[in-house]
Amino acid sequence: MPSFGKVSKKELSTCHEALQVLFNKVVKEFDCSVLKGYRGEKEQNEAFDRGNSTLKYPNGKHNQNPSIAVDVIPYPEDWEDRERMSFFAGFVKGVSLNMGLKIRWGGDWNSDTQVKDNNFDDLVHFELVL
Repeated sequence: MPSFGKVSKKELSTCHEALQVLFNKVVKEFDCSVLKGYRGEKEQNEAFDRGNSTLKYPNGKHNQNPSIAVDVIPYPEDWEDRERMSFFAGFVKGVSLNMGLKIRWGGDWNSDTQVKDNNFDDLVHFELVL
């Protein structure tokens, strides 16, 4: 059974408790790595400057403490494998629905199940809808 390593555990610990419960369930069935939970001002603005975020600090979901957003990638990491990231997102959405938890995925920002209508894809991004 897969489990999180030190870095993934540390990043996940900066997230809202509901995200921690969700991804601790997910990892038992689908190996994945937590890349980022909370982002401070410098880190958020750097992500914006690199084009990895469309929001500057403090407007990102990663900027709340605890974070209501988390970046998670299926393992082994392959940033070019859009199909696998989409499959993983479907798995995460299924687990979250079974938990009664509403989340948004960065591959379908408006949650209309159409993945080709995004202006900005962030396929590793998951956030709580509160």
